Amino acid sequence: MTPKFLVSAVITGLLTLGSTISTAQTGAIKIVVGYPAGATSDALTRIVAEAMSRRLGQPVVVENKTGAGGMLANMAVKAAPTDGTVLLMTPVATMSIFPHSLADKVKYDPFKDFAPVAHLSNFQIGLGVGTGVPATTLKEYVSWVKSNPKDNSFYGSAGNGTLPHFFGVMFAKSAGISLQHVPYRGTAPSMQALAAGEITALSTVAADIKSMVDSNKARLLAVAGQKRSSNFPNVPTFREQGYDLVASPWYALFTTAGTPPAVVQRLAKAAMDSIADPAIQKRLQDMGLEPTGYGPERLAAIMKEDYDRWGPPIRESGFKPD
Repeated sequence: MTPKFLVSAVITGLLTLGSTISTAQTGAIKIVVGYPAGATSDALTRIVAEAMSRRLGQPVVVENKTGAGGMLANMAVKAAPTDGTVLLMTPVATMSIFPHSLADKVKYDPFKDFAPVAHLSNFQIGLGVGTGVPATTLKEYVSWVKSNPKDNSFYGSAGNGTLPHFFGVMFAKSAGISLQHVPYRGTAPSMQALAAGEITALSTVAADIKSMVDSNKARLLAVAGQKRSSNFPNVPTFREQGYDLVASPWYALFTTAGTPPAVVQRLAKAAMDSIADPAIQKRLQDMGLEPTGYGPERLAAIMKEDYDRWGPPIRESGFKPD
């Protein structure tokens, strides 16, 4: 390549990058979420979109693209322009769980097709039991299951292949017991089944069972975070009770792979500054979420850790998608 053509190529590249950054800084930004309006993920997305809009000085709109357990949203962002104008808000499931449990149906590579932007929040998984279970600690529950495994070993979740399903598998292995999984079509039916005594235990998002705990229709025996939940300060973690189990499901922002690093960093700063706002933190905590606000590098590391963590229990469960 002659010097003349080399200079021309460099100028063209700089102009293209400048155009990409300019577009991301002036046009509307869209955050795609794979779950319906009213869901926790949707509410979180709208709170963050509003806060980011103020910090970026440009519109940030939310698009609900539901279907395939959230994966249609991932596919839409995978195919989006690499200019930072389209973001994905997703929970851990589509990035670190489904590539194992739904491998044949996942049409994207979580590590190659997306650029991490910001880790927004964690939420807690917990193990709850019905009022007919004579246990107030995990060890009491394990002893009770062992005393009559035929009748006492049934635990439910909000669905086959969900993170709470696989967490139940992890707990059973750690406790040295055999638990029988009973899947339901969503959180509400699973809680109704617990209240009715159809199942003795429920692996679930801890915040979802709060109303039952508050009304003495269930007991929460443990939460699976690194620390206790602010919603349940008196409920110990699994680790506190002698079971080396940690599961910190999360919500995070991604954009399309190939987006210039400068654009990613600008978006990340807006998201992280939004999460750092005390008013935003209070709103998230009231929803049962734990605000984080980590940057791209830490999000990438967390995603890989969870991908590696969930592979073994998913395989051990023998789960086969429908």
